[in-house]
Amino acid sequence: MKVYGYVRVSSVGQHEDRQLLQMKELGIEKRNIYIDKQSGKDFQRPMYRKLLRKLKCGDVLYITSLDRLGRNYEEMQKQWQYITKEIGAHIVVLDMEILDTRKGGNDLTSTFIVDIVLSLLSYVAENERNNIKQRQKEGIEAARIRGVRFGRPNQDLPVDFDEVYYEYLSGSITVREAADKLNMPKSSFYNNIKRMKEKG
Repeated sequence: MKVYGYVRVSSVGQHEDRQLLQMKELGIEKRNIYIDKQSGKDFQRPMYRKLLRKLKCGDVLYITSLDRLGRNYEEMQKQWQYITKEIGAHIVVLDMEILDTRKGGNDLTSTFIVDIVLSLLSYVAENERNNIKQRQKEGIEAARIRGVRFGRPNQDLPVDFDEVYYEYLSGSITVREAADKLNMPKSSFYNNIKRMKEKG
């Protein structure tokens, strides 16, 4: 029997220190702790996939909370069943004592209770993910209404842009020549023309 830990944070900028500390306190070897810095919306995560290949019957997998495993309701159910039934490994969710498949063995009642709790918590986790996405969408829309512009800020045009632009319009120079005169890529020249047209 081997003991593993799975740690996940949603992005590279987030820290996994708290989860790692809990794994260390359990005595899990560093080489047996798998860390993903990726969204929990699906299970196509490199370290999670690698962990699945390592798990064997009788092994124990620790996670600090169910949402660290994932936030997709249907997929989480499938992954739980795959690990516990097909592989035959155990899962222990540290912040939810009832979600410890080592307890109760094959007792039907215990299995039934775990399935109900898992279903409920998985639903809550996915619902929260959807709520976050909705709040982000609403926040972006509200910012747009206030006039906030997204994307890279527009750079000031070179002082001789108008002059070169009219040379280009008159056909006396090509796009490439115009871009070279202004010391900018052709794509930037086109983008600035578009900006000028939008502003009239």
